[in-house]
Amino acid sequence: MAQDLIKDLPFHQNEVLFGHDSTPALIAFEIEEMDTIRIFYRQGNLTLSESDRFHPFLLLEGDGWLKGWKGEAEVGPLEGSGAFNRLAFFPNLKQLEDAKSYVQKKSGKNPSAPAAPYLYLSDPVHQYLLSSGKTHFLGLTFGELRRLQIDIETYCQPGFEFPNPARESDRITAIALADSTGWERLISGKEFDEGEMLREMVREIQSRDPDVIEGHNLFRFDLEYIETRARRHGVKLKLGRSGSPLRGHPSRMQIAERSITYRKYEIFGRHIIDTWILAQHYDVAARELEGYGLKEIARHFGIASADRTYISADKASWYFDHDPETLFRYSLDDVRETRALSELLSPSYFVEAQIFPYSYQNVALRGNATKIDALFLREYLFRRRSIPRPEESREVVGGFTDVEYQGVANHVLHCDVTSLYPSIMLVYGCFPKRDELRVFPDLLGDLRDFRIKAKELARKAETKETKIYFSALQSTFKILINSFYGYLGFQMGHFNDFEAANQVTAQGRELIQSAVAWLKQRGAMVIEVDTDGIYFVPPKEVKTELDEEKLTREMADMLPRGIELELDGRYPAMFSYKMKNYALLDQKGRLLIKGSGLRSRGLELFQRQWMEEVLRLLLKGEKEKIPALYQRYLEDIEQHRMDISLLMKTETLQDSLETYEMKVKAGKRNPAAPYEIALRSERPYQPGDQISYYVTGNGAKVKINENCKLASQWDPKNPDENVEHYKEKLKELYEKFRPFIE
Repeated sequence: MAQDLIKDLPFHQNEVLFGHDSTPALIAFEIEEMDTIRIFYRQGNLTLSESDRFHPFLLLEGDGWLKGWKGEAEVGPLEGSGAFNRLAFFPNLKQLEDAKSYVQKKSGKNPSAPAAPYLYLSDPVHQYLLSSGKTHFLGLTFGELRRLQIDIETYCQPGFEFPNPARESDRITAIALADSTGWERLISGKEFDEGEMLREMVREIQSRDPDVIEGHNLFRFDLEYIETRARRHGVKLKLGRSGSPLRGHPSRMQIAERSITYRKYEIFGRHIIDTWILAQHYDVAARELEGYGLKEIARHFGIASADRTYISADKASWYFDHDPETLFRYSLDDVRETRALSELLSPSYFVEAQIFPYSYQNVALRGNATKIDALFLREYLFRRRSIPRPEESREVVGGFTDVEYQGVANHVLHCDVTSLYPSIMLVYGCFPKRDELRVFPDLLGDLRDFRIKAKELARKAETKETKIYFSALQSTFKILINSFYGYLGFQMGHFNDFEAANQVTAQGRELIQSAVAWLKQRGAMVIEVDTDGIYFVPPKEVKTELDEEKLTREMADMLPRGIELELDGRYPAMFSYKMKNYALLDQKGRLLIKGSGLRSRGLELFQRQWMEEVLRLLLKGEKEKIPALYQRYLEDIEQHRMDISLLMKTETLQDSLETYEMKVKAGKRNPAAPYEIALRSERPYQPGDQISYYVTGNGAKVKINENCKLASQWDPKNPDENVEHYKEKLKELYEKFRPFIE
């Protein structure tokens, strides 16, 4: 496969999507000097590099903003009606920064101000990729990347809960390394002192010469710990391909509703992929992970080996002192699971790096709408067209949702409109009005066709490698297709269009409501409608699968041409609880639960387990067994027969501890257990960290923030969980289900 992929496949000929420079096998781009960029590329088994001149740029509104500036610039006009209609190239980055400061001072507007008369892009590699049309990895498959995984184990001084790299007594006890060839090495804290361990790690990374370094929670733990300990021992972390040191700086990212602060690291000529961040991105859509720890995720995806070594995190120091071989096996299993997890979650980002003008590392840190905006910028710059200013944000009314039946229903079908919003945009021409080059409709249409082709190629793939590639390709195309609607309402999108976004949702509501009316007219019982899908019990005369398919075809026929409806699922039973909250029993007897009301991470595990058993009994028509189940759980709580893992709650810190304390003092929020525990702890907790705790004290109505302990402090020989509190929680849950039980 490899480099022939570019000329053999139709998608790679699409320069709007894959860039206007099809140079293959480019691995990494790094700013070398103020006016040069170093490009790393693969040639056979060799990784080579060369320099290229780099002319950074600034987009301006009109001619006047650089008048009076003493530097050098080559300014040219851009055609079209966009606000940013001048493109200024500079001989080097210093000149760009000077010009940006000049225009900022002259206009009184910083680069992020909505009315700023200039568009400044702070990432020079992003600028180079935009202006050159180059992208990463063309002609390569994911398996051709050289990927190295790393994990460290650390020692925590007795009396403290969590290791701290700033404490002299704490240290790194093991460094596990592995790579995609199957090579592994454990650097032992019994064999080397800490400084020697770090030097060995640097030697191994330089020797293995990976394109990518992967780890779980690399940014927020491992690399920060390594950096601090290396500084203590005077070890130079020369991990870059040029021998340059590891670099880090404070950063922040937004994943759905969570804002996560972290220290972002960069290694010259290599990419860093943190599978902890990839898991967060995955769960935004899936909403199915119980937590983001490596072991939990590995079990969820079924990639944990049968002989995997497990130890309690708070026992890592004990194992180093008393049973180091077990600790070392545990650490090697961590890098093996990290490699397997990356092989599941990384390929789509690998494909995105072939498409978007961002580094592989950064493409995993950017939102989809931001990446789509970059495609527009690249194409408009290539064709020397002006760039509009983002529209001011307006409300966008959502899709049609409704619940018409609550309780258990049997013989349930699910139909949905395939890619409803993208289809509406193409059928009804709901496109950004300021997209003068029609990049949006042309690209959306191409992506729809490309996805069909990529799915076909994935089915026909003869090797594991090609199957992974084409599966990632079709998955990436699907994500892009479904993100185009979101881009219309993206506040920072230069081609956003809130009126078009509202036209799409209005048309979607009309289409789905017409399908609902058609079903009712035929005698179906509609259960739930959610934007593009309908759960319903078909009319009585629909009994066989052939009948179901005929009904679906007839319903599809009444929709406009280009709007496709398909039968997406058959279920012997469905429990409808409330809007977007339901449970399904599939044809293989598996229980599928959807919705935060039934899967909330705010519930303790014992509640979720009880609820799953209740749902299964309801769906199987055995609700008379539920009261006995309820009594058994109450007795297990009373007799302390439940492990703390069933009772504890895990919560994610959204604010820093300083911000939390300020809000509490100002009366802007109430005290909360995880923050109070964090404040009592020695650990330097950050936003995004998770804390597992349980409730202590006596009585059902205790103040939880004053009666709580870390789950790791629970002693099964002297259990001190608040029995009345947990019994009351189970009772409250039973009351929610009582109308469906009795």
